[in-house]
Formats: sequence, C-alpha cells, structure tokens
Amino acid sequence: MKRTQRYGMVIRLRPERRAEYLRLHSAVWPAVEQTMLDANMRNFSIFLHGDLLFGYYEYIGADHDADQARVAADPETQRWWTLTDPCQESLAERESGSWWSPMQEVWHLEDPTSS
Repeated sequence: MKRTQRYGMVIRLRPERRAEYLRLHSAVWPAVEQTMLDANMRNFSIFLHGDLLFGYYEYIGADHDADQARVAADPETQRWWTLTDPCQESLAERESGSWWSPMQEVWHLEDPTSS
C-alpha cells in the first residue's frame, strides 16, 4: 500500500500586501484548486503566524516532481501566481529553485484507525 507523503513549507508574507493576500485566498479560483487535485495534492492548508505563511499538503501520487511540474505549467495557476507571488518574500535558498522554503518533518502522529 502506498503511503501518503506530507509536505510542509514556509514563506514570508509582505505586511503591506497582507490584506490583498488574504482577500485572494478567501476565494481561490476553482481551476487552480482543480489543478492541485489533479496533481494528487490533498488537504492543502495555509496557516498564518505573524508575517509567516506555513503551507501543508498531502501527496497521494507516484511522481511528485512530475505532478509539481504539471501544476507549474498550468496557465491558470501561472496567472494566479502573478497575483500571489508579489505578496510573498521567499525564504528559500536562491539556488534551490523553490519559491516556498521546504520544511523538514520532525514528528508525526499517525491516525491508528487509518490503516
């Protein structure tokens, strides 16, 4: 049985763009959400703490890199990013190629009823 992979990531929210970012995420475009679902992403959440955004999602597919490339190639998602990216300041190493900085999972409590 394939196990769900969990991904956590962090990025800084530009304080002067906070209201805009929250407004955009109060109604994420359905096409963007569908692209994420089609790319095997589930339970995607973004949390806000001060000026830090923490993102979390579960991946249920077999090829994360290919699915992420599919998301990045989607024209509607690219259009969405033209609105959201200016609201954010990347914390990732420049040479990483990432916009959001990946986080290392250090602990997870498994649901004993999920097996």
